[in-house]
Order: sequence, then C-alpha cells, then structure tokens
Amino acid sequence: MTPGPRNLITDIDGLKVGNAQDAMLKSGCTVVTADTPFVASVHVMGGAPGTRETDLLAPDKSVSEVDALVLSGGSAYGLDACSGVVDGLRKQGRGFRVGSAIVPIVPGAILFDLLNGGRKDWTDNPYPALGRAALATASADFALGSVGAGTGALTAMLKGGLGSASLQLEDGTMVGALVAANPLGSVTTPGDRFFYAAPYEIGNEFGGLGPDPATGQGRDLTSRKRELVAASTNTTLAIVATDARLTKAQCHRMSVAAHDGIARACVPAHSPGDGDLVFALSTGAQPVADAGLVGHAAALCLTRAIGRAVFEATREPGDLMPSWQTLNG
Repeated sequence: MTPGPRNLITDIDGLKVGNAQDAMLKSGCTVVTADTPFVASVHVMGGAPGTRETDLLAPDKSVSEVDALVLSGGSAYGLDACSGVVDGLRKQGRGFRVGSAIVPIVPGAILFDLLNGGRKDWTDNPYPALGRAALATASADFALGSVGAGTGALTAMLKGGLGSASLQLEDGTMVGALVAANPLGSVTTPGDRFFYAAPYEIGNEFGGLGPDPATGQGRDLTSRKRELVAASTNTTLAIVATDARLTKAQCHRMSVAAHDGIARACVPAHSPGDGDLVFALSTGAQPVADAGLVGHAAALCLTRAIGRAVFEATREPGDLMPSWQTLNG
C-alpha cells in the first residue's frame, strides 16, 4: 500500500473538501461532498458526542445515500454549519426528492472549541455562513493544519488541526481519511517532539523523526489543557472513505475498524469527555474489494492524518497552546 498522489482523502476520485474559518473566532468547519450522493455510515466511541442526522446512517435506516458530511467547531452552535451546507446544496438542486420537495441529506458532528482564546461574543450564530462558505470552496485540493474544523482545535499539550492521508491498495482500491484532531489526550510522547503515530508514518508526513526511543510513554492526565479548561470537552472527528463499492453495513464496519487509528495516535482515546466519532463513506466507483483490508487501510490513514493535523498546525495570535512547529520547527 502506498499513498495516493495528493496523500489526501480527495485521492478518491470525485470527492471534494471545502474549508471555511474565522481567525478572530478561532473556529471553522469542513465539508466533504461529491458530484453525486454517496453511501455512508458512522460509529461513535467517545462519551460526549455532538451530532446531526447520524441516526440516518445506521444500516437499518431507510436513507441509503447522503449529499455531504460536515465537521465543525463551535460545540452545539456548530451543528448549524450543516444548515448552511443544506442551503447551499438546495440552491444547486441537490438532495433527496419527495414529490416537488428537495431535501439535502447532510449529517455532521461538532468539536468543542469555545474556550480556546477566540472571540465568542457573537450576536448571530456564525456557523451557517461558515457552512455555506466551506461548501463553496469544495475542491480536490485543500489545506491542512489550522484551517476548517481544525482552526481552533487543541490537544492535551499542543494545537490540534485538520489532517488527511490516503493509501492505494494493491488492487487499485483507494482509501483515505480526513480528521479534525481536538482530543483530550496527547498525540505526542512526553517532551512533545515524537508522535505516537510515528510507527505508521510514511516518508516525512509529520517530520520523519521516527518513534520515541524512550519507554514508559504514558502521560499524567493532569495536563496543561486541564489547567486551561477546567471542564475539558474534546473530540476527534474523522471521515474515512473509499472508492470500493460497499454497502451501508460494510461502511459501518469500516468506521468501527478506523477507530483503531484514533487509539494509535491519541493517548488516551475515547474518553468520557471526548466525542470521538468516525464517518465512513463509499463512492462505489470500483468493484467490491476486501472489506476487511479496506477497514485496516482506513485505520492506518486515520493514524497518519492525526499526526499530520498536529504537525501542520500553525501559530496564531492569542493561541492558548503552542504548535508542534513552534516547539520543534
């Protein structure tokens, strides 16, 4: 397995990603869409999720395809980014048709970034406009780091961010991951130089430093973030994708398998205060592949995407935590 030409989730033909953010707000949102609807499912392992329309993605529910997926900052306010995407898709004539009505299907999930140093004294909720703006920018090429849903993300000790990675299987099947990394846990070992994800890195995706040579790499949960945010509420939000033709049930298994990618890159993961969640989607462009191998590749991509998210984060005025680049660049 080797990375695709972009090493992004958009190495899957037809997928597009759009980001929108507000520097003063220190928040934003990210949209994944395509020219045609796609099959999707989801699995939640965090104890504090914030979601919209995820029940529709259960294998036994009647909706078979969705028009877009949204990852957003803003906690509960950020769920309205989905409304902005719905508005934009409706103007494009996209959505589920019922008689003369058209209803875009846009599940989404949010992370908590309300106490990250950004201005949150808005009068009108800014997230619907951010959702519309993110959809308008959707393309095959997009930035990583402190953009979109990763704009104001934090980890236990460093800035979080938006990350992505891809792998092509030997049979040509493409698999990719996109993540907004805002975990309660740490993505770096003590000293904040080496990544827990390092054994899975390909090339120099996040510095090429290799694994930490030290042992005993657990971290005291009384972290710097706990001091800054007394009631820590966090989340790692991810989307994994493939062009293999999968059913909704197979997409669900793919999302379950991909959670291993979070656990490899974040310590601890899936805590009571995290909203850890993985969407999985299939564009169905390629013949049925080995679903188990696709899930394994999705987990590998997600691990690498988390490392890239933190590695690519940039220092901004008013940050509460340093970026990895600030400490190690």
